[in-house]
Amino acid sequence: MRQGQTKRGQRFLKCRSGSSAVEFALVAPIFFALTFSILEAGYFFFIESAVEAANAKAARLIRTGQAQTNAISRDAFFDEICNVVKLFGDCNQRLTVDVARFSTFAELAADVAAPVCRDADPDQVDAIPYQAGGARDIVRVRVCYMHKSFNPGLGLNLEKAKGGAVKMFSTTIFRNEPYDS
Repeated sequence: MRQGQTKRGQRFLKCRSGSSAVEFALVAPIFFALTFSILEAGYFFFIESAVEAANAKAARLIRTGQAQTNAISRDAFFDEICNVVKLFGDCNQRLTVDVARFSTFAELAADVAAPVCRDADPDQVDAIPYQAGGARDIVRVRVCYMHKSFNPGLGLNLEKAKGGAVKMFSTTIFRNEPYDS
């Protein structure tokens, strides 16, 4: 009986069927975690570039005087940016747009107030300025978009809201063109 057990043990150690499945079970979680993290990082940068593009496109309306001459309201300007980023989530829950006018670049440099995002106090969100300014005024357009990541480990060094969403900021600073009022 002892001899039969020894032969079975040797056959078991020599048998390689199933070793691929065991190796795959060991490697698969790491492979899939890495693959999904790469996809998530790409998606994150795609959203970030969409926020930047939306800011640049909307800011052009102010810079060229179209927002002022066509009386584009705060909500309509918000919608200009929202039309681009609404694919990624509800704008009313994730997006804020701050448009501020400055007399000089020194005044702009002195403004060190942090951008207000949707996770702030509702009174602060309601107090976000919309000052498109006039011809040759200096204007800053700041956008804050909050993106909830699928992978909680991605972006450990990025600023996050209380709920874990990553805050994406986009800022455009320009001097309005000398358009006709």
